[in-house]
Amino acid sequence: MSMTASHHELDLEALEQLSTGAHSMGTSAVRTCEMITGAVVLATCNRFELYLDLADGAARSAVPGTLTERDLAHAADEVARLIAVESGVSQEAARSAFTVRSGADVTRHLFTVASGLDSMVVGEREIAGQVRRALDSSHAEATTSPRLERLFQSASRASKRVAHTTHLGADGRSVVSVGLDLAEASIPPWRQTSAVIVGTGAYAGATVAALRARGCADIAVYSASGRAEQFARDRGVDAVTDLVAALGEADLVVSCSGAGRRNRTGSTGLPSDDPTALRYILETAAVVAAREDAGVRAGDAVPARPLVVLDLALHHDVDPGVGDIDQVLLMDLGTIRSHAPSTSSLPVRAAREIVAAAVVDFSDGETMRSADAVVVGLRDRIALEVEAELARSASSFSTPADLAAHEKSLRRFAATMLHRGITRIREAARAGEPLDEVAEDTATVLSMRWKGRRAVPGAAPTGGALPDRAVLSDRAVLSDRAVLPDRAAERRTAQQGDLAAG
Repeated sequence: MSMTASHHELDLEALEQLSTGAHSMGTSAVRTCEMITGAVVLATCNRFELYLDLADGAARSAVPGTLTERDLAHAADEVARLIAVESGVSQEAARSAFTVRSGADVTRHLFTVASGLDSMVVGEREIAGQVRRALDSSHAEATTSPRLERLFQSASRASKRVAHTTHLGADGRSVVSVGLDLAEASIPPWRQTSAVIVGTGAYAGATVAALRARGCADIAVYSASGRAEQFARDRGVDAVTDLVAALGEADLVVSCSGAGRRNRTGSTGLPSDDPTALRYILETAAVVAAREDAGVRAGDAVPARPLVVLDLALHHDVDPGVGDIDQVLLMDLGTIRSHAPSTSSLPVRAAREIVAAAVVDFSDGETMRSADAVVVGLRDRIALEVEAELARSASSFSTPADLAAHEKSLRRFAATMLHRGITRIREAARAGEPLDEVAEDTATVLSMRWKGRRAVPGAAPTGGALPDRAVLSDRAVLSDRAVLPDRAAERRTAQQGDLAAG
């Protein structure tokens, strides 16, 4: 199942609050909720999603891997409780903020997200890397599971197919690119622009690449955590330790550290009105001081060139008051979302077709995987039945030749029944029918063959070969013409009878 809160349903401030503690939510969910056996958390600037692998509940559907509504509700309530503790919102508010999906809907949603079709800027490519890193994080925290592993790996493959076979994202549109496009009108030409990046994460790396692609060479990076030096060395940019001084020389600041946190009151779950409760990487006072210093150096009370500040962090890095400073233009994710360009329908349609096909392929594969597990169990059970029958009947044969003929007959019939069973199990899996019932029917027919042999007319009382056309009940025909009960057909007939009687 999955739980999703995104920019589609929530404003960014509410999303920011919900995602507080997102980095530890997967571990907490697996550790706290017994039925959650795996978790992958995808937290980006405009979405907070949890993908959960749940153990089958006691009241589960007969189809393997299918969860009941009760299972889903219980897991969602448990996760909402954990999120409420971390974020300070009520459990009811946390629960109502998320869209819960299960089954193929989870696959469809993740594949759509990974392909950039659900992004604030449709077609953006950063999300593909974020999906991969979400899985990597679950590896590091030991919270993934085989099913989640297959799901996320398949989502990444679908994303690559979209990227390679459509023009979606070919122009590099992303949150970063849209933000830089908006800034362009208010700064010098890119080759003359001095840019400061705050943060060393994925968005910071994408910003360096985007600035260079536009011709900007004067790039510096600042990190409150001390990682700027390594980041700068790896990318050939400058590292700065004095942010205020760097601001005084900058035309453009792109802040994407995500280190800013908005403290919340635990009782109401609402943002605090106390200004001292707010902590930002870039405070209003620091920007004012930087502008004044730059003005003094320039011999003017106000610097001639404006400063553009892009706040790309979900947990705002920049104090909103910065936007009130003269000749400072502040743009955040809300601004970018309102200016995100639309894309042509043709690439989007092609991408959605690729995603739809990938969802079908994945679902078919998972269905067959479930069927394979039942087949393995049936094969093992039939093997045990054959060995048990041979042990029971060995003393009934007077010569080794008769015993060998009997064993050959048993194994041939068992192989035939296994083949019939496998065929029906796969058919039932495709039709969404109960698999265990088909396996049980196969084993029952086989058992009836052993137990009913002396009751079959013409059967040898102490051994020997059985007749080829010994017919048992339940439409089970022995030997190579054995067939299994069609339970689905029987249910349909019963339903039709009920309707006729009604």
